Amino acid sequence: MSKDPTSPKPSESPAEPTEPSTASPRPAAAGSPGGSRRGASAVKWLTTTDHKTIGTMYLVTAFAFFCIGGLMALLMRAELARPGHQIMSNEQFNQAFTMHGTIMLLMFATPLFAGFANWIMPLQIGAPDVAFPRLNMFAYWLYLFGSLIAVAGFLTPQGAADFGWFAYAPLSDAVHSPGIGGDMWIMGLAFSGFGTILGSVNFITTIICMRAPGMTMFRMPIFTWNVLLTG
Repeated sequence: MSKDPTSPKPSESPAEPTEPSTASPRPAAAGSPGGSRRGASAVKWLTTTDHKTIGTMYLVTAFAFFCIGGLMALLMRAELARPGHQIMSNEQFNQAFTMHGTIMLLMFATPLFAGFANWIMPLQIGAPDVAFPRLNMFAYWLYLFGSLIAVAGFLTPQGAADFGWFAYAPLSDAVHSPGIGGDMWIMGLAFSGFGTILGSVNFITTIICMRAPGMTMFRMPIFTWNVLLTG
């Protein structure tokens, strides 16, 4: 008796009908997680009140202005390298001289001290943070915006302030310095100086009112005393 070739073999089971899949497709990613993390980090740095983070911002900003002031010093020394060597005009040389001194003294040295004070002083006296965290943040942004306003005088038609970083009266009046760069220099230093005053008030209050139990005035480290007296 012949076997039907179309009949299934004993080891094979007849194929079962497959049901159509009802699973919905996976939704696409809403956005790049790296971009959201970067945005969150930017917001954190812009709105932080942590004394260590603000201290880091002071140090980084001060180093950036140090590079700008150092570049101006290199240009001035390059022009003075040999007689008759002309790199900048007379007005540009005076502007570089003025802004170099202003940057190194008021935009580098002073904020560098504020950065180390923010980082070290609360840890030395056992304080969890500074006395006025939001005031601390506000003081930094005043320093940054004021410094940028003063340096932005280079973008004006007449250039930045050119009467020396000491701003003696005969050279800084409207006759000898008619450009807007001198006004921007004064406005920038006003903002930056006000931020420095607020930061000093914050440091003094922190040292006097937020020392840990047992941390008397004469047990404070010498750096904390330096912050107190300088403030």
